[in-house]
Amino acid sequence: MAFRSLRNSRNVYQALEIRKTAHLFGNWRSYTNVGVEAPEIFNRKIPHCFKVQNCLPFIHGDNKILHSATVSELSILLNGSRNLSTQVNPPAQARKMGALNVARVSPGIIYEPYGPREPISFLRRWFTRTGWRRTKDDIFLELKNAYAIAKLRKTGYSKKQFYSEAVNLYKEINTLMANGDKTTLRKMVTEHMYSALKSEIKQRESRWSSVYWELIEPVIKIRTLRARMIGVDRDDLSKVFIQLTLEFLSKQKFEAYDSKGTVVAGNKDKEVLVRDIWVFEKSQFHPGAYWRLCGRISAKPGNK
Repeated sequence: MAFRSLRNSRNVYQALEIRKTAHLFGNWRSYTNVGVEAPEIFNRKIPHCFKVQNCLPFIHGDNKILHSATVSELSILLNGSRNLSTQVNPPAQARKMGALNVARVSPGIIYEPYGPREPISFLRRWFTRTGWRRTKDDIFLELKNAYAIAKLRKTGYSKKQFYSEAVNLYKEINTLMANGDKTTLRKMVTEHMYSALKSEIKQRESRWSSVYWELIEPVIKIRTLRARMIGVDRDDLSKVFIQLTLEFLSKQKFEAYDSKGTVVAGNKDKEVLVRDIWVFEKSQFHPGAYWRLCGRISAKPGNK
């Protein structure tokens, strides 16, 4: 009788631990409402998964297993658990390339898109249970940022150098968008992002014949809002993608023309203050990998 009571107590404790862990990390689908301007990831029922020898783990059908390397390796925060995973549909290009090459392209999602945190008072943070939970969540978010940056620095990452490269990418991608140069643009963005930008160019060209765009340099401000890692092989934690979310605050000039060259929108003689949030991605396990734009997050007025 005592043994049965002990066993029941253990089961209740394990159930509570599972609920606590689930509350801590949540589900990746809950982040899809943050206003990400990237192609939608369609939810499907996930069938039973299996592994192919000498290949990446896959699930039956055209789905690919993704998991957070941060979650997997920070065992002290997970009580040793390594079974958290994120499952999404791979890009169409990946499915055409086959199983062996599926990890050579972007995972196709923004993992935990950035969203501004609601301000919380000092008294509420330190003297209420909701404040304690919020503090715990904030600490964990910062730990994941620090962990991803620490991993990135092992490969020679320099904040100053990356910011310079990011500003160049920001300027060049916007210029290519304005010129409608889809061929060059394809090399600078991920597969899903290219599809989204190509649709934007097509829609713009249906309204305006041409546009003028100029970035006033130097940019006013650039800062890192979030750093995340995405693993693509459950058995090899070195196979990860790094995603860095940056905020750009800059002055720009814009003007649009119709087929006759008449100005129909904007004014290139006026500077406009623009705030953009872009997500850049880089593979950490492919030789010669470079930073590419993988998504944009809508910057709502008043959000900091």
